[in-house]
Amino acid sequence: MQFGQSRQSAVFNPATLLILVLIYGLLWFGTLNYRHLIPSDEGRYAEIAREMLVTGDWVTPRYNGYKYFEKPPLQIWATAAAFNLFGIGDWQARLWTALTGFLTILFIGFTGARIFSPRAGYLAALVLASSPMWVISGHVNSLDMGLSAFLVAALCSLLLAQTSAHQHARRNWMWACWAFMALATLSKGVIGVAIPGMVFVFYSITAWDWKIWRRLHIVSGVLLFLVITAPWFVLIAQRNPEFLEFFFIHEHLQRFTQTAHSRTGPIYYFLPLLLLGFLPWIAQIPGSITQAWQERNREFSSAWLLTCWFVVILGFFSISQSKLPGYIIPIFPALALMVGNRLDRRLGLSKGLGLPWQVQTLCFVALGGVGFFFLGEVGRQARPDEVESYAQYTYWVVVALITLMSFSLLAFAQSKRNSLASISSFASGFFLCALIAGTGHEALGRAVSGIDLVKQVKAGIPENTNFYSVRILDHTVPFYLGKTMIMVEFSDELTFGVQQQPNLWMPTLASFIERWKEDVTAYALMVPEQYTELQKLNVPMQEVGRDSRRVIVKHPEAVSPAQ
Repeated sequence: MQFGQSRQSAVFNPATLLILVLIYGLLWFGTLNYRHLIPSDEGRYAEIAREMLVTGDWVTPRYNGYKYFEKPPLQIWATAAAFNLFGIGDWQARLWTALTGFLTILFIGFTGARIFSPRAGYLAALVLASSPMWVISGHVNSLDMGLSAFLVAALCSLLLAQTSAHQHARRNWMWACWAFMALATLSKGVIGVAIPGMVFVFYSITAWDWKIWRRLHIVSGVLLFLVITAPWFVLIAQRNPEFLEFFFIHEHLQRFTQTAHSRTGPIYYFLPLLLLGFLPWIAQIPGSITQAWQERNREFSSAWLLTCWFVVILGFFSISQSKLPGYIIPIFPALALMVGNRLDRRLGLSKGLGLPWQVQTLCFVALGGVGFFFLGEVGRQARPDEVESYAQYTYWVVVALITLMSFSLLAFAQSKRNSLASISSFASGFFLCALIAGTGHEALGRAVSGIDLVKQVKAGIPENTNFYSVRILDHTVPFYLGKTMIMVEFSDELTFGVQQQPNLWMPTLASFIERWKEDVTAYALMVPEQYTELQKLNVPMQEVGRDSRRVIVKHPEAVSPAQ
């Protein structure tokens, strides 16, 4: 027994932990540049950052040259800074997302160690580090990870403040909580303060704990919040009077209450995402909630606050009229802390994790095996010219499934001798499975990214020339070309921007054709079907590049730099 305890405690040696973090970090960051950017979020936020860097305007975000007020600029600032420091590229575009996701894992481990126990902190970090949705989201250039990281940092700071024995530490952690809420607000809007507020009210009601409000340092905290957030909001409103109504009414109130954004879904929309996103640990959630419920009447219950965080976020977005998968990402770190605490308690029992854990490891060996019977589904939706790409991705899926099965078997073999090592192996299998499957998506995403089309044409396009986007808003080609495009007829999500700057776009196809005939140096991007339609109208165009989804043409009289 003592030998087993010494083996389990060895992982908490600082040198061992540092080695584990370094290995995980190398795998986490080392895959950022393997894939090209895909629509829509990845290309959109990379291009906004590129335009911010090129224009030098760090106050007013622009997308494709048009004002873009849908989201605050914190991630855009960070990405533009990364472009400035390291050059413009794929891994630089994902750096902020990867960094915030990675640091959140470390902060969850630190918080769990402080409010529960060192082993609970290690297990919580392990749970989050192997949750498929967290791993994949950390490698996608989207705003959801940055928002989630700061929301969770605010949650962790609150937990640390309320469990600290020293008044001075409580005050400092609460100030950190307010600062992180401010950064969350600058990441994606008022949701950065609304979610913690709703959770706190729900906690106070369900735990019947109102004294806690006196310990929030509300006056100084609000001042700190405003010092961080107000400057940008004031500056952008001064330069763009139309900003306030669009940002607060259209992008917040109407997004939640109306279906104008076409992102509706049933009330159970997020349940399958929760199941898949937290798959290795989903069986631990009911016991974790039960454990938290039993502790809710304490003076302050960290576990119950975490449960309230999970319930409020899941419930809030489930009833919203706007639903996207990334909205529930903030719940996974809270669940990781709850599950880490539960696993720690179970490891403390004389029987350890026991038979249920062994059954769980074997179930995932079987699940990985079942996956082989569905490999044919990978290519079922393939376009005729992309069948080979789907076949290549199947090999990545096979490797991911074999990795999952191998590590699950190892976890089963270790379960009787060393429960902590068994959990670590189990988590490693899921992390590697998600990382391999996500990285291999390049086999599919390359065609969507448009990188091969850009390589065909970029060298031949003059530096200063008009580039039209005909009835299409492509989210990645402008980034790879390094050029903004004049929208033609179809404004898509740039409708507000073109309304503010109507002189920058072509409202009809007829007006474009008239302009095109005179603009003899111009280029244009369109789908193949659109190109065929314009050919039938005898519009003078010369094809210079094509992929399975797009065509780039130039005016026949346009002269390339080489000529």
